Amino acid sequence: MWKKGLQLRLWRPWRGSDLLLPHPTAEALGYHLSSRVEGTGRTVNHTFLLTLAGVVAGAIAAISGFGIGSILTPLLAAWIGTKLAVAVVSIPHFVGTALRFVVIREHVDRRVLWSFGVTSAVGGLVGAVLHIWLRSGVLGYVLGALLVFAGVTGVTGLAARMKFGRRAGWIAGALSGMFGGLVGNQGGIRSAALLGFGLQRDAFVATATAIALLVDVFRMPVYAALQFREIVAQWPMAAIATVGVVVGTLSGKWMLQRIPQNVFRLIVSSIVLALGVWMLIHPGS
Repeated sequence: MWKKGLQLRLWRPWRGSDLLLPHPTAEALGYHLSSRVEGTGRTVNHTFLLTLAGVVAGAIAAISGFGIGSILTPLLAAWIGTKLAVAVVSIPHFVGTALRFVVIREHVDRRVLWSFGVTSAVGGLVGAVLHIWLRSGVLGYVLGALLVFAGVTGVTGLAARMKFGRRAGWIAGALSGMFGGLVGNQGGIRSAALLGFGLQRDAFVATATAIALLVDVFRMPVYAALQFREIVAQWPMAAIATVGVVVGTLSGKWMLQRIPQNVFRLIVSSIVLALGVWMLIHPGS
């Protein structure tokens, strides 16, 4: 039995102080315990969803050359805000892209890489700087609009028919890099722009991967310089997403080889479209 006036002292290590609870009751203690259990459940759910999303994103990227940012960023944005989500997702994005590059690097068209790729990288640097100065809500709307655009063009088949000329391709390359630095989403525009260079399939995927890696190299130092503490605080999410992306990247072709190409593109485009609509409704604060 608790006596009147007795206080229960709880140590809160995350705040470095004690919490005094006057007149504690069984109901109060039950409430605190329930809150901790529910919090643990949410953590488990987040871990499962993030791991699954990482595997799916890595598998999609292994086939299409992009998709990690499109899948992971909206998910993390719902938990930590769009601005920080873009910076955190750049870590699994870099790891997955680098792993994919190691496997297919011999097919890279170096001429396109050092022309179109450098333009994209500079755009990525500009986008990363803009990312720092814009609010999370604004970035959420930009990301949502890009995802809806990519989803609609994929579902309708317009993405497969969309093709820029070389001059327009350079401009589109710079824009794709800028959007990559701004909201971590660049694959759809970059792929459309690269179609204008007449690359074969293997060279297309390899060169797109090399350019994405180059954009990551330019944008990530900006995130690290100005959001270092916030990114480090989210290291468990970054680690979980990275593991999922690596698993998906390594097993992507094996998992998706039985899915017809047109069905695969329709499924991916529908997912991206749904995520875009979600981001427009919930852009973050």
